[in-house]
Amino acid sequence: MDHRLGIVPFWKGYDRKDVLKASRLADDLGYHSIWIPEAWSYEQFQLLTEVALATKKLKLATGIANVFSRSAGLLAMSAATLDEISEGRAILGLGTSGKNVVENFHGARYEKPLTRLTETIGICKALWRGERLTPEMSSLFDARQFKLEMKPFKPDIPVYVASLQDKAIREIGRVADGWVPTFWPYAHFKDGMALVAEGAVKAGRDPKSIDVAPFVPVIPLPDAAMARSMIKPTVSFYIGGMGVYYHAMFCKYGFAENANLVRDLYNEGKRKEAAAAVSDELIDAIAICGTPEYCREKLAEWRAAGMGMALVNLPPGVPFEMTEMLLRGLAA
Repeated sequence: MDHRLGIVPFWKGYDRKDVLKASRLADDLGYHSIWIPEAWSYEQFQLLTEVALATKKLKLATGIANVFSRSAGLLAMSAATLDEISEGRAILGLGTSGKNVVENFHGARYEKPLTRLTETIGICKALWRGERLTPEMSSLFDARQFKLEMKPFKPDIPVYVASLQDKAIREIGRVADGWVPTFWPYAHFKDGMALVAEGAVKAGRDPKSIDVAPFVPVIPLPDAAMARSMIKPTVSFYIGGMGVYYHAMFCKYGFAENANLVRDLYNEGKRKEAAAAVSDELIDAIAICGTPEYCREKLAEWRAAGMGMALVNLPPGVPFEMTEMLLRGLAA
């Protein structure tokens, strides 16, 4: 059974130095990777480089880089540079983000997100292989005969994609190395895996070669109700403040009444009420809350449902001692 564990700091409410301490501890405990998020907080590649210099084996992933705030060429250069500095430990996690952050923070037009995502992956992989760009590689800009003027440490940096929509998940099977479902109810991983397999088979690839690596909020506390309450504000933000995708997914999987309530409260500016309204049933479908022993047992259930690597969300806004307890408890 696959027992790989990655760690994911939340994108806000964390201290950079605590991330470095967590990285060192995770490295010592044998964790697989760290996935540094990016919304409008720390810049990913600089922080990942700092983590690279502080660790020995921990793999270093963007979790997740959006494909609008950097060009495909810059993403390829950044990932290749990180991979060289870390001696082969880089993973490029990609996604399309959403219209709000792309247009209102980065000032870019949120147009043809899936096309931009798939073309970005194609360009990155071609550049890492030492190939020159050609106009055929992109419909979004006039690619010319540029190539990387450095030899990447390895020509096959893994690319993982965070997607929720059917068409995009099929594309993962065609062009990527892993699927990162965020807040996808674990009992329904098989639905997404079927879409990945469909895309892989059409591209002549083995579906089993594509990793399923979900973000998993895990709070190992004996008081499960308190543990759930620590996750609910994040879930309400994703339902009400991150566009339509998460709301639609929860509706699809039987949580429409609760998702509608949370969305409406959030959009009315009632943020605390929205968080409190997230049901325990929804939390238990997408997160793991309970004693360390219970958390390990549930992780085994998630693996049986199709999960490969578990990307464990570190709890935001808590003393480092709680983060250390989580890391040690799951590593045991």
